[in-house]
Amino acid sequence: MPLHVPSAPAPALRSVLAALGSPTAVRQARTSALRSVQGPLSPELPLPVHVLDRITPTGTAPRTHLAAWRFLLRSEGRAIAAADTVLTPDGWSFSHFFEGPYLASTELAVRQAEASPTAYQARLLSIPELYMLTLWLHDNPDDDASGGVLAPADVLVPLAPAPPGIAAHRPHRVADLLPVMTLRVAPGPLLSSA
Repeated sequence: MPLHVPSAPAPALRSVLAALGSPTAVRQARTSALRSVQGPLSPELPLPVHVLDRITPTGTAPRTHLAAWRFLLRSEGRAIAAADTVLTPDGWSFSHFFEGPYLASTELAVRQAEASPTAYQARLLSIPELYMLTLWLHDNPDDDASGGVLAPADVLVPLAPAPPGIAAHRPHRVADLLPVMTLRVAPGPLLSSA
């Protein structure tokens, strides 16, 4: 089954298109690739970016919150940068352009997920406690993309660079990866001052 990429809110896409049409926004971007591109740019692959605020060892389903919508910016068939939008009191607004290793890693993870026989909804999940970003393959492709509960059957694909001890681009069920992540952030034993 194909990977379901949810539709971004129309104001989010409009704000990215407006930023791309603004010579000032593009010229002031901190991405050299974006400033030097010669052809048209196309915002593609809109993915909701959720944040897992706290990794806890409890048996409850971890909750996330929708923090952004991310668009890969393509020129001549390849992603050269990305644009994030954030929710403000006035609605979805352009936040910033950026580039880096997560662009190619996201594309690779999406290609791998598209080959899966299982239907998933594509999302991104940021795990600040581990400095980790994953492709979140939500097990219900028809769910509202703003929903924030990690289901045990959902699949997380850590993007490169992944934290030490967690392999990038290796799919993990949430039920399997969450205990590993919990161990990574658990406080170590206290040293006695004897």
